[in-house]
Amino acid sequence: MQYTAGVGRTALALAAALTVAALTAGCTPTGDDGAAAQPPAPPAASEPAKPTPSGAAKPTAPATTAPVPAPSSPAPGGGTKACTTDQVKVSDAHQADVRPPGTGTGAAVISVTNTSKHACTLQGFPTVAGAGNGSPGKNVPLATTHSGSATTVSLAAGGRAWTKLTFVNVQGEADGYCVSGATPVTFPTVVLGVPGAGAHQIAMDDGIFAECDNKVTVTAFSATKPS
Repeated sequence: MQYTAGVGRTALALAAALTVAALTAGCTPTGDDGAAAQPPAPPAASEPAKPTPSGAAKPTAPATTAPVPAPSSPAPGGGTKACTTDQVKVSDAHQADVRPPGTGTGAAVISVTNTSKHACTLQGFPTVAGAGNGSPGKNVPLATTHSGSATTVSLAAGGRAWTKLTFVNVQGEADGYCVSGATPVTFPTVVLGVPGAGAHQIAMDDGIFAECDNKVTVTAFSATKPS
């Protein structure tokens, strides 16, 4: 009897110990490595959105500047019209100071005057023809070579522009001769064509036009008088 009672007390004590161990394990959970698990951190509170003032202006895209077209270039002569036939007068030709050696005309300077009360413009090179027997109807056009470049010349009322004609000069005395072997030609007058302002018959202010080969080199009309 004493042995049985002792066994019973031992069993009860063992059961009580197991019960306490189980309760302890349930109250303190552990992780996989045996350490006590920490309680999870509380979620971070999100910052509330700031209200937009009702009167605030909404952002706008940057303004773009439209390209401004460049001003157009003024018309030649500042809008002044080209000279016409009835606005100009062509002078007789004067033998130039600088001319090829020889006994013929060599070179001649001619001026064009604006005889109107309004400004006008000249631009370009003249044409030249010998007036056969002094008659414009029997013109002998001369082959022309241009010297230099043409620019617009603005002529105020009474203003003048000049051109220079340089011929293949006659050599020798009396009737003379041409270096090319051709026969020298003389014209009492020539017909000068002014761009936009007609054809004008002119003479030398001293003598007649004498040249060779029916060739002439001409300069464009210029505000500067050639020598």
